[in-house]
Parts: sequence; C-alpha cells; structure tokens
Amino acid sequence: MDIYKINSMKELVKDPYVGRGIVIGKTPDGTKAAVAYFIMGRSENSRNRVFREKGDDIMIYPYNESKVEDPSLIIYAPVRKLENKLIVTNGDQTDTIYDFVKAGRTFEEALETREFEPDAPNFTPRISGMLTFADEDFTYKMSILKSADAEGSACSRYTFSYPALAGLGHFLHTYACDGNPLPTFQGEPERAVIPNDIDAFTKEIWEGLNEQNKISLYVRYTDLKTGTVENRMINKYQ
Repeated sequence: MDIYKINSMKELVKDPYVGRGIVIGKTPDGTKAAVAYFIMGRSENSRNRVFREKGDDIMIYPYNESKVEDPSLIIYAPVRKLENKLIVTNGDQTDTIYDFVKAGRTFEEALETREFEPDAPNFTPRISGMLTFADEDFTYKMSILKSADAEGSACSRYTFSYPALAGLGHFLHTYACDGNPLPTFQGEPERAVIPNDIDAFTKEIWEGLNEQNKISLYVRYTDLKTGTVENRMINKYQ
C-alpha cells in the first residue's frame, strides 16, 4: 500500500453517503489555501438546509422553516474567521473553538469540552479543522471526536497537525460509508488532490457526491500573499 498516494476528491466521495466532509490543503502552485465543506442528508430534517454567507462566515439555515424537526444538529456556523485563523466544523463546536482561541486557549483545549453528537445509534462524529496563517503560508489542524463504543459511553478524541504542502490536501468525513447504523470514519484524514482552479475543485466535489444525498457545498481559496478570498457555494434546494 502506498501511504503517500494522493486521490482525487471524485474518488474519495464516491460512496453514496460519506455524511459531512472537510477538505483543507494548498494549491499546486503554492499560492493559495483551499478549504471545502459539504453536507449530505438522508432524512427530511437533514436535507432541509442551505448555506448562506454572513460576512466572512458561513451559516446553515433551514430551507423550509416549517419542516424543521430538530434545529440543534442542523443549524450552525460551519465556517468562522478569527484574525489569522479560519475554523471549519460540522457543528456548533465552531463557536466553541472560536471562543477558546479568542481567549488565548487552543484548538485542542476547546474540543476537550465537546464530544460526538447525541444521535444514537449513529453517534455522528464531530469533525473540525483550523487553519493558521502566517508569513504568507499556513499550517492546519484537523480533529475527529467519536464514540469509543457502540453504546456511546465514552468519547475518543484524535487531532492531526499538518504543514501545508503544495498540491496536497486532507479530507475528513463523518461516515466511512452508508449503513444502518452509519459506520464512523476510521483512521487518518485521507490525502486529496488540490487543484489550482477553484471552479475545477468545486465541480469535482459536487459532481462526485451522490446526487440523491448531497445538500450543500462551500469552497474557499485564500491567496497567501494578499489574503484575497475567492469562494463558491452550491445549494441543491435553492
């Protein structure tokens, strides 16, 4: 097995249900930081969502408010910017990380206060990422909080720290594949190809995701020299 193999996002998202996913990496020309976040859904409550921009941040709102069953797990800010940091997660732990870092504490300390989602029997993992920009470059961390057993009796926490390497990204998602209950993601974040072109990257992810289950996708490229941001957003139900 080639542990340094880098796969295309089209290959990495081909399973019908990988859940929610975060991709972080650097473009091959070394000039931009790339971030992507997508959501999928199988239930009506999960599918009733759209992404919306709010300044530098991204919010998730219900597409049809009359159909909301449980707002606690579907309405949150998946992307928030704080000074030289960009936070991306699959839940309201975005705010936890933001508050801790703003107070001078760490990404890891913030996530020590959180655990997987209380949606038995799936116990959906909380996945998180944070980029730190400095000196026209960046480093990034990724985390997954998941149930230690089938009963949800304890939480296992894993954090991965990466230098930004040109052309390389890492992809972390909530579920290994479709199933009932849904099997949790296992192992290290997967190595992913990051193209120079934001439109090509957006298209590859969106077209690779299962047509029935994909809901929304957000992609952001940040120029490492100027800080200029370019983004793309797709909402299936808007």
